[in-house]
Amino acid sequence: MIVAKTNRLIISEFTIKDAAFFMELVNTPHWLKYIGDRNVTTVEQAEERIENGHLNSYKNNGFGFYVLRLKDSPKPIGSCGLIKRETLDNIDLGFAMLPEYEGFGFGFESSQAIIKLAKEKFKIEKLVAITLEINKNSIKLLEKLGFYFEKKVKPFDDDQELLLFAKTI
Repeated sequence: MIVAKTNRLIISEFTIKDAAFFMELVNTPHWLKYIGDRNVTTVEQAEERIENGHLNSYKNNGFGFYVLRLKDSPKPIGSCGLIKRETLDNIDLGFAMLPEYEGFGFGFESSQAIIKLAKEKFKIEKLVAITLEINKNSIKLLEKLGFYFEKKVKPFDDDQELLLFAKTI
């Protein structure tokens, strides 16, 4: 199901058919370095992650992470969306691109559409985003989107400290 369109992108819900793409995305060098290894090495594992993560989030929260496709191509290029994390007080914005699509403004373009969706459809008033301090590109993008650094957090069991950015929408 399409949730938004931008000048260059079609943003739609993940389906099980996106498993091969999801497996590719979560095993890219930047995903592994900045987000972490999800131990998804087979299409079946990717299908399970989509079912238990993305599809459950749509059902339970009304939102989740979405697939990004260029308007002129059916090939997925990245993901952007919203997640409700038990360890954070606000809804979290996240984004990731396949390496060959990084640096072309797709993260900014898709994030703007998702922020608009969060405000207008889901009536969310404040978003957060978490990132590693070494992920300078994500920090730069979040600041360009109007997010501001709020505090350092340790939201996961690995005890790794992340920067939490916030934006009132």
